Amino acid sequence: MSHLTPPRQLPDTDADADGSPDPEVTAKDEPRKDSEPAAEPTPKTPTAAEPAPETATGDEPGPEQKGTAARDGAEPEPQGTAARDGAGPDAQDASPDRPGWFGWRRRFPRTARGVWLGTTALAAVLVFVVLLVPNRLDYITVQSFLRLPVEGIFLAAVLLALPSRARRITAAALGVLLGLSAVLKCLDMGFRQTLARPFDLVFDWVLLSDAADFLKDSLGRTGEILAVIAVIALVVAVLVLSALATVRLANVLARHRPVAVRSTLVLGVVWIICFTLGVQFGGVTVATKGYAQYLSNRVQYVRDGLGDAEVFKKQLTVDAFAKTPSDQLLTGLRGKDVMLTFIESYGRVAIDDPTMGPEVDATLKAGDARLKAAGFSARSGWLRSPVTGAGSWLAHSTFLSGLWVKNQQRYRTLTTSDRATLTSYFQKTGAWRTVGIVPGVRKAWPEGKYFGLDHIYDSTHLGYQGPYFSWTPVPDQFSLEAFQKLEHGKKNRDPLMAEIILASSHNPWSPIAHMIDWNDLGDGKVFYKIKKEGTDPTEVWKSAKRVRTEYRKAIQYSLDSLTQWVQRYGDDKTVLVFLGDHQPVPTVTGGTSNRDVPVTVVARDPKVLKRISDWGWTEGIKPADNAPEWSMNTFRDRFMTAYGPQGG
Repeated sequence: MSHLTPPRQLPDTDADADGSPDPEVTAKDEPRKDSEPAAEPTPKTPTAAEPAPETATGDEPGPEQKGTAARDGAEPEPQGTAARDGAGPDAQDASPDRPGWFGWRRRFPRTARGVWLGTTALAAVLVFVVLLVPNRLDYITVQSFLRLPVEGIFLAAVLLALPSRARRITAAALGVLLGLSAVLKCLDMGFRQTLARPFDLVFDWVLLSDAADFLKDSLGRTGEILAVIAVIALVVAVLVLSALATVRLANVLARHRPVAVRSTLVLGVVWIICFTLGVQFGGVTVATKGYAQYLSNRVQYVRDGLGDAEVFKKQLTVDAFAKTPSDQLLTGLRGKDVMLTFIESYGRVAIDDPTMGPEVDATLKAGDARLKAAGFSARSGWLRSPVTGAGSWLAHSTFLSGLWVKNQQRYRTLTTSDRATLTSYFQKTGAWRTVGIVPGVRKAWPEGKYFGLDHIYDSTHLGYQGPYFSWTPVPDQFSLEAFQKLEHGKKNRDPLMAEIILASSHNPWSPIAHMIDWNDLGDGKVFYKIKKEGTDPTEVWKSAKRVRTEYRKAIQYSLDSLTQWVQRYGDDKTVLVFLGDHQPVPTVTGGTSNRDVPVTVVARDPKVLKRISDWGWTEGIKPADNAPEWSMNTFRDRFMTAYGPQGG
């Protein structure tokens, strides 16, 4: 074949839409197998009448043809694109000009270019947001995103240093890590809104099943399933999108390697200068390493959590009353009916907050007057709960066991141990019948036996035939009346020790019951009309102000129910200890870190209150601001000491 043989025409680009190499082009590096003689060793010098030879073999189009093809809209070779942009051969696949989507990119090049630029920008925004977004909703501001994360600079440097295959694998793995941290930050936000603390990677997984149960109660079984499926799909989507985003950015870095290297170096120098000088914008430090610090803190939390189990097991064995003979336990309360009563979410904010305090104060004063009219006196103080927002069972077990039960692992360890609780010590004496009134329990509660209760009345055993009030299965007034009918009002009975949990002040506080004549309670069906007249929680929770108002009303209802019951049914043998289990959610507290709850001892017999006269508690059912503040786990031993043989 002579050098005058016309060059072959370029193959149609559509046939190459899948990105596979052109066999004609590939063949240029293989030995010729046809029968034509090879080209002259020394090519003939072209003349004016003869065109220059296009290729050495005549089988590959020359640069003129490639340029013509590009001008005519044909797809250029990836190698050419990479070369024009200064990228190495490992950046071929990153080209946005490759034919794809069945030739769509070739037919609509401008649109394809716009899509490529848009998705690349979205990928960068996604990575940027995950690196900078705080794990608290109240910390998210515009200024929080006007920072320079060192992790992004380091990530770019690592990806630029890696070869093609390792770069893609590393980018995908880092993308999944970013996705997981994004999910974890969202969990932190949710937990801080309800529990005022971040999600615990070691102990909090069990709470997700409780959340599913809450959805079932609120939305039904179908709604629960759909919600769970939606959450799982969302998590998977976040992981996939974050991985695709980092891979996309890694390819862009490789495609524009010289520019990317220079930019990374410049940003690194800028970060060091800003960090050294402490440059701030709007009160926010510009140079940040917050993401790395966040991951470091999470790792430390996990390490602490894994080591916490051994610490708690050692604490379980320390009990000052474990070897005390039963006839020397709680001698100062023999013959009394003792009621240990928890008021759900009754926290210090209900008393101290200026928007709620005046109304609650009026309720407490009315309760004081009611009790005094019936011959009762009271003393009040503060206890610091291990939880806030939710986790009532952790507070209950802390109060009763004398141990700081701050997470689910400790709770499980405690309830499967032989550690004695305040209630089980009452049972151990043999001088009391121990019962539990737990209207919030709606399914099997095997831990109930651990607390030393001879009989447990849950929501299905109180005789209530009325409606649920949102989460609350039984209104407080009815629960207390049921206790009177089932246990307290019986004749010729043994003294009672009752653990009573009042649940009407449980989140979401809408709708709530209100006080009615005790003689009209019946089987509870009267509450259908009351519920119908109540508020709609979906409307209430649109406004933090309305949430706080409904919370305050719920606390007032619980306090009125309790003090009216004592006035109506209390006698010389009645000893009432009532307290809040934890502060309400941050929507109500305003995000305060205070975890104090009120605690009160009420009795008609002056000898009962005399035994705690050295506690320094406030007279009445409202603790003063300067009343003693104890850790909740210390109450058990103080109480048992005060009412033991050496107390008083």
